Amino acid sequence: MPGDPITFFNRHSGRLEQESIYGEGFLRAAYENPIGRLVVAALIKRAAFSRWYGRRMDQPASRSRIAPFIEHYHLDPAEFADSPDSFATFNDFFSRRLNPAARPIDPNPASVVFPADGRHLGFARADQINSVFVKGQQFNLPALLGSHELAAKYAAGSLILSRLCPVDYHRFHFPCAGTPGTPTLLDGQLYSVSPIALRRRLAYLWENKRVLTRLETDRFGTVLLLEIGATNVGSIVQSMTPGQPVAKGAEKGMFRFGGSSTITIFEPGRVTLADDLLAHSAQCRELYARMGSPMASA
Repeated sequence: MPGDPITFFNRHSGRLEQESIYGEGFLRAAYENPIGRLVVAALIKRAAFSRWYGRRMDQPASRSRIAPFIEHYHLDPAEFADSPDSFATFNDFFSRRLNPAARPIDPNPASVVFPADGRHLGFARADQINSVFVKGQQFNLPALLGSHELAAKYAAGSLILSRLCPVDYHRFHFPCAGTPGTPTLLDGQLYSVSPIALRRRLAYLWENKRVLTRLETDRFGTVLLLEIGATNVGSIVQSMTPGQPVAKGAEKGMFRFGGSSTITIFEPGRVTLADDLLAHSAQCRELYARMGSPMASA
């Protein structure tokens, strides 16, 4: 319902927690108010708006936002690969690297790991998703993938939606070892992917700009990896090299400023999702877990 807090279960703390939402007032005014939704349709969803905001975060003056952001959202600088004082702009800080020890990769060769820090929902069958943030919203796999043929192949496979908030580490990684193909751009708008927006219209996930990569693996078949843009995401940057084999947990790319999402889809019968991921998703509740933590197994 409009105005309801966003809660999730934190796998690492073992507690139900309430999300501290960056820009909450703006999001609720834009997506829970009829006039705000007109502004979204006319301006905010457009790439030019996000490019304008992204340029602001690339200005040297944006550096003054870093220390208050770290303090307000209780980030741990000890996890950062570089000192907070070393970032020239807020966007540099936003797409920061972490110390490898801060995100250990699950060593089990049969496991698949979460590709990003975030709040995750997992579904055993992609063609039977009808409850995401609220009951009754159907998931349109052909629209998401931009292909009815590809959707038919993966309809009975498992799908994991990983939502990154602005306060999260914003690099994304490979969930398993394999060889990535060339990323394909599926162009679109840039709506918010916060539950505040998605509770009203889940279709923003497949109406937004997104990038699709096929990861060829020995154990899990061809895994589909999608990165989804959103309002104020300046860009989706791919740092991997197509055709070059990668290890589980290797960096794939990064988002510039803004909240974003990734989606991972498996061929039917390839993986079994983690019990806690399935249990919380069945209650339309996200599971918070860090990159490198197991999300499924062969």
